[in-house]
Amino acid sequence: MPTPMAWSSSDIVAAMTDDLSPILAKVLTVSDGVVHGTREDLSGAKLAEALEHHGFVLVGRELTADGVDNVAQALIRMSEGFAGVIVSTGGTGFAPRDQTPEGTRQVIEREAPGLAEAMRLVNPLGRLSRGIVGIRGQAIICNTPGSPKGCVEQIEAIIDVLPHAVRLLNDDPTKH
Repeated sequence: MPTPMAWSSSDIVAAMTDDLSPILAKVLTVSDGVVHGTREDLSGAKLAEALEHHGFVLVGRELTADGVDNVAQALIRMSEGFAGVIVSTGGTGFAPRDQTPEGTRQVIEREAPGLAEAMRLVNPLGRLSRGIVGIRGQAIICNTPGSPKGCVEQIEAIIDVLPHAVRLLNDDPTKH
């Protein structure tokens, strides 16, 4: 096995998982423009594609308008009885209606700040993202920006450790 400093993403995943069964995923697009039909959901489509490319099984995509309550209600609905990853796109910036992190904070039980920090480091514009990552029940909720490029870059920054995190959260056996 390679030394830890020389590990690739696939080495990390192999070292952390006993069971390589697929992890379930859902995507939530947060956008007034998409809800009102003035904008196409490009970022939601790109996230779904990236998750499936990395072996996740996409079991749902939803859409909600911006705003704290809209995001909180959508995340509650999507996480109920769900074990896996929920990735939101949109609402993490500085515009007045960008309130995805605030809606997410209302519903999560614990934050995972290391994951959110890693996501912001992938690109200088990542520093403008206010997205958070947290746990609700057996789901890990990740906020990503609303740009198609930014959302994929940020989720790919942590995608190699998400299967291990989901298995730990669900008390599945893992290698430590």
